[in-house]
Amino acid sequence: MDRPEVVLAAFRRGEPKAGVAVIGLAVHHADPEAVLPVVARALESADREVRRQGVIALAHVARLHRTVDRRCLELLRGCPRGNEADDDLWSFVPHRGLPLWLWRHHLWERLVERMRRPFD
Repeated sequence: MDRPEVVLAAFRRGEPKAGVAVIGLAVHHADPEAVLPVVARALESADREVRRQGVIALAHVARLHRTVDRRCLELLRGCPRGNEADDDLWSFVPHRGLPLWLWRHHLWERLVERMRRPFD
Protein backbone atom coordinates (compact mmCIF):
# COMPACT_ATOMS: atom_id res chain seq x y z
CA MET A 1 0.00 0.00 0.00
CA ASP A 2 1.50 3.33 -0.98
CA ARG A 3 -1.49 5.70 -1.22
CA PRO A 4 -2.30 7.66 1.95
CA GLU A 5 -5.74 8.71 0.70
CA VAL A 6 -6.76 5.06 0.29
CA VAL A 7 -5.72 4.25 3.87
CA LEU A 8 -7.56 7.31 5.24
CA ALA A 9 -10.66 6.22 3.30
CA ALA A 10 -10.35 2.77 4.93
CA PHE A 11 -10.40 4.47 8.35
CA ARG A 12 -13.49 6.48 7.40
CA ARG A 13 -15.25 3.27 6.31
CA GLY A 14 -14.24 1.52 9.53
CA GLU A 15 -12.35 -1.23 7.71
CA PRO A 16 -10.97 -3.82 10.14
CA LYS A 17 -7.55 -3.96 8.41
CA ALA A 18 -6.95 -0.18 8.29
CA GLY A 19 -4.20 -0.48 10.92
CA VAL A 20 -2.39 -3.10 8.85
CA ALA A 21 -2.66 -0.78 5.85
CA VAL A 22 -0.95 1.99 7.87
CA ILE A 23 2.00 -0.32 8.50
CA GLY A 24 2.16 -1.11 4.78
CA LEU A 25 2.03 2.58 3.96
CA ALA A 26 4.85 3.32 6.41
CA VAL A 27 7.03 0.66 4.83
CA HIS A 28 6.31 1.40 1.17
CA HIS A 29 5.70 5.15 0.81
CA ALA A 30 8.75 7.32 0.11
CA ASP A 31 7.47 10.56 1.69
CA PRO A 32 7.26 10.63 5.50
CA GLU A 33 5.31 13.92 5.39
CA ALA A 34 2.52 12.09 3.58
CA VAL A 35 2.67 9.07 5.88
CA LEU A 36 2.87 10.68 9.34
CA PRO A 37 -0.69 12.18 9.31
CA VAL A 38 -2.03 8.70 8.54
CA VAL A 39 0.08 7.23 11.34
CA ALA A 40 -1.36 9.91 13.65
CA ARG A 41 -4.86 8.81 12.62
CA ALA A 42 -4.00 5.26 13.72
CA LEU A 43 -2.45 6.47 16.99
CA GLU A 44 -5.64 8.34 17.92
CA SER A 45 -7.95 5.41 17.13
CA ALA A 46 -10.35 4.18 19.79
CA ASP A 47 -9.35 0.61 18.86
CA ARG A 48 -6.38 -0.60 20.93
CA GLU A 49 -5.11 -2.89 18.17
CA VAL A 50 -5.14 -0.08 15.60
CA ARG A 51 -3.20 2.13 18.06
CA ARG A 52 -0.65 -0.67 18.46
CA GLN A 53 -0.36 -0.92 14.68
CA GLY A 54 0.11 2.86 14.58
CA VAL A 55 3.02 2.50 17.01
CA ILE A 56 4.58 -0.13 14.74
CA ALA A 57 4.06 2.11 11.70
CA LEU A 58 5.69 5.04 13.51
CA ALA A 59 8.66 2.81 14.34
CA HIS A 60 9.02 1.98 10.64
CA VAL A 61 8.90 5.66 9.65
CA ALA A 62 11.57 6.48 12.24
CA ARG A 63 13.79 3.64 11.06
CA LEU A 64 13.38 4.27 7.32
CA HIS A 65 13.19 8.07 7.20
CA ARG A 66 14.82 9.14 10.48
CA THR A 67 12.04 11.62 11.21
CA VAL A 68 8.86 12.15 13.22
CA ASP A 69 6.36 14.98 13.60
CA ARG A 70 5.06 16.74 16.71
CA ARG A 71 1.54 15.32 16.39
CA CYS A 72 2.77 11.71 16.40
CA LEU A 73 5.02 12.45 19.38
CA GLU A 74 2.07 13.94 21.29
CA LEU A 75 -0.04 10.87 20.56
CA LEU A 76 2.81 8.45 21.32
CA ARG A 77 3.24 10.02 24.74
CA GLY A 78 -0.12 8.53 25.73
CA CYS A 79 1.06 5.00 24.86
CA PRO A 80 2.85 2.69 27.32
CA ARG A 81 6.64 3.22 27.37
CA GLY A 82 9.06 0.66 26.00
CA ASN A 83 7.22 0.14 22.73
CA GLU A 84 8.77 -0.28 19.29
CA ALA A 85 8.40 3.39 18.38
CA ASP A 86 10.13 4.59 21.57
CA ASP A 87 13.14 2.47 20.78
CA ASP A 88 13.31 3.22 17.05
CA LEU A 89 12.83 6.96 17.56
CA TRP A 90 15.70 6.94 20.06
CA SER A 91 17.89 4.86 17.76
CA PHE A 92 17.24 6.53 14.40
CA VAL A 93 15.95 10.11 14.88
CA PRO A 94 18.40 12.84 15.95
CA HIS A 95 18.02 13.20 19.72
CA ARG A 96 17.83 17.01 19.61
CA GLY A 97 14.41 16.65 17.98
CA LEU A 98 12.99 14.31 20.60
CA PRO A 99 10.89 15.41 23.59
CA LEU A 100 12.04 15.40 27.19
CA TRP A 101 9.75 12.52 28.18
CA LEU A 102 11.50 10.23 25.68
CA TRP A 103 14.91 11.37 26.92
CA ARG A 104 13.87 10.58 30.51
CA HIS A 105 12.64 7.13 29.52
CA HIS A 106 15.85 6.17 27.72
CA LEU A 107 18.32 7.79 30.08
CA TRP A 108 16.65 6.16 33.08
CA GLU A 109 16.71 2.82 31.28
CA ARG A 110 20.45 3.20 30.60
CA LEU A 111 21.19 4.27 34.17
CA VAL A 112 19.39 1.24 35.60
CA GLU A 113 21.26 -1.06 33.21
CA ARG A 114 24.60 0.50 34.19
CA MET A 115 23.80 0.06 37.90
CA ARG A 116 22.99 -3.61 37.35
CA ARG A 117 26.22 -4.24 35.42
CA PRO A 118 28.71 -1.53 36.41
CA PHE A 119 31.84 -3.21 35.01
CA ASP A 120 30.66 -4.29 31.55
